Amino acid sequence: MFGNKNKEVNKTRAWKRLEDHCKNMRKVEMREMFEQDPSRAERYCINLEHMMLDYSKNRINDRTIRYLLDLAEERNLKGMIEAMFRGDKINTTEHRPVLHVALRNRSNKPIYVDGKNVMPEINEVLAKMRRFSEAVRLGEFRGATGKKLTNIVNIGIGGSDLGPKMACEALKKYWAKDINCYFISNIDGTACCEVLNKVDPETTLFIVASKTFTTIETLTNAKTCRKWLVDALGEHAVCKHFVAVSTNLKEVEKFGINPENMFEFWDFVGGRYSMWSAIGLIIAIAVGMDNFDKMLDGAHAMDMHFKDTDFARNIPVIMGMLGVWYNNFFNLRNVAVVPYDQYLQFLPAYLQQLDMESNGKQVNNFNKYVKYSTAPVLFGGPGTDVQHSFFQLIHQGSSVVPIDFIIPAISHNEIGDHHEILVANVLAQGEALMRGKTVIEAAAELRKAGKAEEEVKRVKRFKSFTGNRPSNTFVFKKIDPYTLGMLIAAYEHKVFVEGIIWNINSFDQMGVELGKQMALSILPELQGNASSVSHDSSTEHLIATIKRLRK
Repeated sequence: MFGNKNKEVNKTRAWKRLEDHCKNMRKVEMREMFEQDPSRAERYCINLEHMMLDYSKNRINDRTIRYLLDLAEERNLKGMIEAMFRGDKINTTEHRPVLHVALRNRSNKPIYVDGKNVMPEINEVLAKMRRFSEAVRLGEFRGATGKKLTNIVNIGIGGSDLGPKMACEALKKYWAKDINCYFISNIDGTACCEVLNKVDPETTLFIVASKTFTTIETLTNAKTCRKWLVDALGEHAVCKHFVAVSTNLKEVEKFGINPENMFEFWDFVGGRYSMWSAIGLIIAIAVGMDNFDKMLDGAHAMDMHFKDTDFARNIPVIMGMLGVWYNNFFNLRNVAVVPYDQYLQFLPAYLQQLDMESNGKQVNNFNKYVKYSTAPVLFGGPGTDVQHSFFQLIHQGSSVVPIDFIIPAISHNEIGDHHEILVANVLAQGEALMRGKTVIEAAAELRKAGKAEEEVKRVKRFKSFTGNRPSNTFVFKKIDPYTLGMLIAAYEHKVFVEGIIWNINSFDQMGVELGKQMALSILPELQGNASSVSHDSSTEHLIATIKRLRK
């Protein structure tokens, strides 16, 4: 399934050809390519419905794309895409299928896991989400004192928090007018207290999102919220103010949640891919199930585009292969994502988990250590804020950072010239990164401003920009549920493409576990209980210091 066990991807003919090609492309200036080819922007863009990806501002030419797609073909990317959609167990370490695409399978064509069509179960949970979310929104499902539940608090962590939080913020313009959404994820008690200080027990609904219902951060926060509620309204109120997204019926019932208010999801969906499932219940309550369905529709449209479109015109494939191009051939180990839309402010944090938890691996599918870079460090934030934080490094730093810009043509909040200025900024950033400013141009600019020649000589290099820095730009009409679904699915599949090229399993997250295990051994020591566990001298010194400071 994954190719020749005896040949690492970086030893293949396609990889070696890209290495040689990269030596030539390092000398190429993008501004010259634009000057020599007036049709460049049209050729290096892809339109899908009302979304466009412009990838013309990259150090690429037709040969680059051909060689990258040859590598994709050599790595059997097409076959692996089909295997994922078919329900094959491509999560090899955990022997599971990878079927977040089934959650938004709007065609409802059968998808089988171990000979069983999973679509009826998925549709059943979606129908249950619709009934419950509408009952909350209409005030038919009320709290213990009969008041409408208008404060919705999602308690989860990782994929049970980042996706729903990102989507709720992205779709804030679609919230019901009397609904407020809150998120508790961090085990830091401050996170819990700050939310509880804002809400009223009589009008608050808690969604506890934990597949196993044993995640220490989520359960600790849930128990604190439960005590807060019981202290205010009594034990009987728990079943009216708590629901669960889980698979552990026994623990859910033990907590006091009505089993009818437990929403299931499945092992074939990883946490960071789960916002399309019942993990997205808070999204459905906030924006309504019709809008949640539109989000699924958009994701499904991108799924079909990814599955059926020729690689040369395939948005996730082009995104993924450009990621490989810069990471492995230009040795650029960082990427930035900058949405120029305040509603998308949590998108970079969501993509950090999606990308780095998926592909932050060093052992390949043949149980060998890789000898090439895998997932880059991803960071970002909303424009124009980040222009005044890390863009100094983006423009003039010694490290080149490929960047994705994301911009809607139309704002949900058309106030004065705000959106025009915002759009002007994002377009200017992409052009500035590509063009740069030579020392000669900087000197001419200073002379035109009337600076003395001595000042020109002193300052011109500080005012120059090397340029030739790559970026992609996503443009769409407006951030709505359908567009959000398309955008997130595109990034999901981009990560998949990179994982296939690197021959790693993008769908486990075993690196998350070691620190958690060690925390459980340290906890008794902090609580004053005896422990026979020995640590390094630094950890022991830190434990002792913290205990001393508490006294």
